[in-house]
Amino acid sequence: MGRIEEKFSALKKEGKKAFIAYITAGDPDLGTTGVLIPVLEKAGVDIIEIGVPFSDPVADGPVIQAASERALKNGVTLDDIFTMIIAVRKKSAIPIVLFGYYNPILNYGNDAFAVSAAASGVDGILVVDLPPEEADELRRYTDPAGLSFITLIAPTTGQERIRKMIGRTSGFLYYISVTGVTGTTKPVIEDIRSEMKKLRAVTSLPVAVGFGISTPEQAASVAALADGVVVGSALVGIIGAAGNSDELLPAAVSFVEKIRQAIDAAPKEKFLTFQRCKQ
Repeated sequence: MGRIEEKFSALKKEGKKAFIAYITAGDPDLGTTGVLIPVLEKAGVDIIEIGVPFSDPVADGPVIQAASERALKNGVTLDDIFTMIIAVRKKSAIPIVLFGYYNPILNYGNDAFAVSAAASGVDGILVVDLPPEEADELRRYTDPAGLSFITLIAPTTGQERIRKMIGRTSGFLYYISVTGVTGTTKPVIEDIRSEMKKLRAVTSLPVAVGFGISTPEQAASVAALADGVVVGSALVGIIGAAGNSDELLPAAVSFVEKIRQAIDAAPKEKFLTFQRCKQ
C-alpha cells in the first residue's frame, strides 16, 4: 500500500475526508514551492497535487494558466521539480501527485520519467490529456515503479465507460464537478450528489471532487458527499497575488485552515459502497 492509499485509509478510520491542494511548481519560484508543501501540510492539507508547467494547459482556467506561464518564465523543468521533491521528502511524507499533460512526459522519456518520479518521492500521476485507453505506453513504466495512475471522470462520462475506466485506475478517482476548465464555474451540489451515488455503485475506490471549489462553504458541501475535496485555482490565485512577498505564507495558511475546518465540520451523507470481487 502506497502513501496515497495509506492516507485515505487513515482518514476513513478517523471519519475524516481528504483535503487535496493543487499548486503550480515554480510559482512564484521553485524554492517557494518547496517551502509551501510542508507548510500547507501542517495547515491541514492531506495530499498535494503539483502542477507541471506546460505551455498549452487546455484543461486549466486563466488563474492556473497564468501560474504556469510564470513558472515557465522561471525556466522550471521536470528535473527541477524532481530535485525539489527530493528536498521536500527530507521534511515531509505527504502524498504527492504530479498533475500535468503528456507532452512534457513524452519529451522527457516515459521510462526515465517513471524512474525519476519514483526515485524523487512522487506517489501518483494524473495526466490530463492521456485517456486510460491510450495510457499503456506510459503505464508499462509507471505501474512497475509503484506510481498510482489517477483518472479524471467528467460529468459527461457515460456509466459504461466509467466502469472501464475504474478498472484502469489506482490511488483514487478524480471527479470533475463542472464542465469546462478549472476555476471558472461553481459546482452544482445536487449534480455531484447524483454522480457520487452512481460512482459508489460501481467502485470502492476513494472519490475526490475538484474543479470550481473555492470557498469553505463549497468545500463543506462537497466533503459531505465525497472522500476528498480538491482545491486548486483559489489557492493558486492567492499564491499569484502574494508572489514572493511576506504575505504569501500567512495568506496561504489562513485560506487552507478555513477550508480544513469546513471539511471537518461537514455532515457526512451515507452511500452504499460497492465491494468489488477479487480479480
